[in-house]
Amino acid sequence: MGNDASRDARAGTAPHPDFQLVQSSPEFRALRASHRSFVFPIAGAFLLWYFLYVLLADYAHDFMSIKLAGSITVGLVLGLAQFVSTFAITAWYVHHANKKLDPAAEAIRSEIELGDASQGARAAGSEGSAR
Repeated sequence: MGNDASRDARAGTAPHPDFQLVQSSPEFRALRASHRSFVFPIAGAFLLWYFLYVLLADYAHDFMSIKLAGSITVGLVLGLAQFVSTFAITAWYVHHANKKLDPAAEAIRSEIELGDASQGARAAGSEGSAR
């Protein structure tokens, strides 16, 4: 259907990339592994931290109500730390993505676009020479 390069070249549209081929490439696998090796451990650690806070709030009332300064309690500090850790993880992920994921993704995208353009040009050229 949409993968007919000669029809796409005649219509003036770019052919669709072979996504299965792209996904099986070593570059894409490395990109996916880099993403997963960052996201899964951080998400797991954050969920553990979040559930620890919930369990402490539910079952450790005495601990969470310890006053640290004035009316500031351990529970309040840990609750605010949830927000701080969320923003810290977000900033860390953005840094990781900008440094490692985005350049690799851009390289894959450029390769796909250049490969498609050269395939489309070859298909159009072979059609023109056949006439």
